[in-house]
Amino acid sequence: MKKIDIDAMPVLAGSNYPAPFNQPCEGQLCRRLARGAGLTQFGVNLTVIQPGSWSSQRHWHTHEDEFVWVVSGELTLITDAGEEVLRPGDCAAFKAGDPDGHHLVNRSGAPATVLEIGTGYAEDVCDYPDIDMVSNPHGPGYLHRDGAPYPVTEG
Repeated sequence: MKKIDIDAMPVLAGSNYPAPFNQPCEGQLCRRLARGAGLTQFGVNLTVIQPGSWSSQRHWHTHEDEFVWVVSGELTLITDAGEEVLRPGDCAAFKAGDPDGHHLVNRSGAPATVLEIGTGYAEDVCDYPDIDMVSNPHGPGYLHRDGAPYPVTEG
């Protein structure tokens, strides 16, 4: 059978960012649908973001396209251009290599659900323009901009 049983997919809670960058992102529950179904060329996540929580630190990818679609609730998309409210049915796209940092923040009083889709490119580097952090394309965890590693956090 090819139908994915979403409820049977493991739920990942919180964030694997190093402290203190993990704290604003702790209020989320993510199901990695594509990975759970054995797909390797792109990712599809169904994520519930609790009130007051962020989807991630503001970031952009060197080699990965991203697409988000709001399934339920209300989220604020924050980019270099400012803020936009996204409601059910609204979507946004982020082209690989565009250094416009972005993330979603739940400023509402109710949980919001978002479908996240991204390409899976092994050499992608995720840059976090507001903080001293980039992803490590050659290993787990994150790096300071000078290349020094942060402690690896499970998650």
